[in-house]
Amino acid sequence: MPSSPRIPRVSAPEFPSGMDWLNTPRPLSLAALRGRVVLLDFWTFCCINCMHVLPDLAYLEEKYPDTLTVIGVHSAKFSNEGETQQIQKAIDRYGIRHPVLNDRDFTVWNAYGAHAWPTFALIDPEGNLVGMASGEGKREVLDQAIDSLVTHHRSNGTLFPSRLPVPKKSDVSSLLHFPGKLDIDGNRVLVSDTAHHRLLLLDWDENHPETARVREIVGQGSPGFEDGSLSQARFRDPQGVRFDPRDPLVAIVADTGNHALRKIDFRTRTVRTIAGTGVQGWALFEPSPARTTLLNSPWDILFLDGSLYIAMAGPHQIISMDGKEETLYPVAGSAREDLVDGAGDQAALAQPSGLTTDGSRIYFADSETSSVRELLPGPTPRESRVSTLVGMGLFEFGDRDGDFQIARLQHPLGILWDDGLLLVADTYNHRIRAIDPKNREVVSLTEGRSLDEPSDIKKGRSVYLIANTNAHEIVFLLPSSGGPVLGKVDILP
Repeated sequence: MPSSPRIPRVSAPEFPSGMDWLNTPRPLSLAALRGRVVLLDFWTFCCINCMHVLPDLAYLEEKYPDTLTVIGVHSAKFSNEGETQQIQKAIDRYGIRHPVLNDRDFTVWNAYGAHAWPTFALIDPEGNLVGMASGEGKREVLDQAIDSLVTHHRSNGTLFPSRLPVPKKSDVSSLLHFPGKLDIDGNRVLVSDTAHHRLLLLDWDENHPETARVREIVGQGSPGFEDGSLSQARFRDPQGVRFDPRDPLVAIVADTGNHALRKIDFRTRTVRTIAGTGVQGWALFEPSPARTTLLNSPWDILFLDGSLYIAMAGPHQIISMDGKEETLYPVAGSAREDLVDGAGDQAALAQPSGLTTDGSRIYFADSETSSVRELLPGPTPRESRVSTLVGMGLFEFGDRDGDFQIARLQHPLGILWDDGLLLVADTYNHRIRAIDPKNREVVSLTEGRSLDEPSDIKKGRSVYLIANTNAHEIVFLLPSSGGPVLGKVDILP
């Protein structure tokens, strides 16, 4: 990204007509935005890297409110992401306040020569494309380039400050707002109320699965990073939650947006950080102190053999923490985003987002490769082994049952070991699937679009609960001879 506007003038390609616009009362054009700096963000809502840059964009929008227009160009990787209504839900989930264009056919992407998510294109107040950059960590260079353009065009008389209308925040009247993950312990259910930045502890009776009652609200409900009492603590986009099998009055939370692990003690009614610092890091390749190591979007967690395993979506790894909560260890993932099996230190994962176990092996939903994979943990990453059950690669996805070789999933986020089967929240196909490792086949348990981007599934004694994320609800699933029965859990305050 250039730091000076004195470069050859190249007109930025105009937006085509007839495309769907969101977060704006009318379609926008570069011609109408003359006099302002424009920053295009090419993104797709599944992408963890695209999520990571949203705070940078918000920072720039706040710093340059009258002179900068950010436009999200949503060029979808997955077919589900190309649907305008699903993009709107992602906008609401992430709290995006700038206009977004649905570039479902990659028309704008190709016109600008984008090649990765995210990619940024900077356009000056005269409509010239002055630079492009890809990847995370570009806040400083973008800030410098925007400041240089603003200074130059203000002195040149070609900057005309103005403000675009700010869209209204989504009105969600339900108790939950994009719930991400859940866990069950007897008659207690812990739910990550992700977009409300809090956790809900529910009382729930399997004999009457259609209702639950809020026992505790953990967190203030506004984004932040703060330990303290249950009511004082603050979280940011929490995802994975687990009751501690050693002490059911304790639960661990993957505080994804804070890049941290938090411990909830319902006995002392406190929350404290046990790993991470609140600052995003990168990959882990050697044992490191838990409370000073920078984590990167932990998405799910799992207890096994006295250790806590963590699906690190950001660096495409699975790591572990010892039972004393002192040290983090690498387990699997080279930090290269791909689908490569083999030894843990050589295997490539792609945004692992759900964990489960049969008691010895770990199975995980590897969302960006639309796959379900198996991890046999060893004493070192080199002695761990990763293999793939279902899935073929980063751009191989679909909605198909059958033998492992032909079955296709689409960005699964949740997974549950259930008496010889793996139940998968096949998120972008809006259904629950059963994977049979022994017979090597995949079968759909729910039909059509009876769910909306489900992100997790857990089991009580015989009843299943599903985080039906985009519908802002928890759904119960009852096995039946005529097929599974779905119903909404009515959560009472």
